[in-house]
Amino acid sequence: MIGRLNGILLERTPPFILVEVNGVGYECQAPMNTIYNLPEAGAKVILHTHLSVSENAQTLFAFYSLEERKLFRELIKVNGVGPKLALAILSAMSAAEFVQYVNQGEVNILVKIPGVGKKTAERLIIEMKDKLKDWQIDIVKSDTDSSLQSDSGLSSSNANVQEAISGLVALGYKPVAASKAISQLKDNSMPASSLIRLALKQML
Repeated sequence: MIGRLNGILLERTPPFILVEVNGVGYECQAPMNTIYNLPEAGAKVILHTHLSVSENAQTLFAFYSLEERKLFRELIKVNGVGPKLALAILSAMSAAEFVQYVNQGEVNILVKIPGVGKKTAERLIIEMKDKLKDWQIDIVKSDTDSSLQSDSGLSSSNANVQEAISGLVALGYKPVAASKAISQLKDNSMPASSLIRLALKQML
């Protein structure tokens, strides 16, 4: 199993990233909280990974911290929660926030995540509350200022908007809801990752 990548970040198209390691490009899916922490393309990155194997595909998921990967692995153990839904959960909120919401039994917040209905939210709380009760999570917070810098390769705000909408759709949000959330932001000239970040916060 591939457990870690140490290489150069080539592309960042949320929720997909491409990392080159010794001449081999690894395409990964990453939660938005990991993408917020990534440097610009061309920089060196070290990411913790989880390989998901199904009948139809082999998908590599990448995480900025071991704690985030650990929570992802706990999430996919819950009945009805697959890798795609776990990715959506860890994109909508930080691992620390998720632990807090589970411990507080915040069903109303969890159901706002695409793919999480009331029954799934209740199951998450029931099955994970004991596991997370004393779990200490120390995840590096995103640098808000750096996340607002321009991404290379995006020539206009329209390109940013389209990439942000595509990213939200890939995370499970319906196109109409994704477009509406982005359109309600005051500044659409920010990089796609920042637009997605603000839109996700707005929708919770």
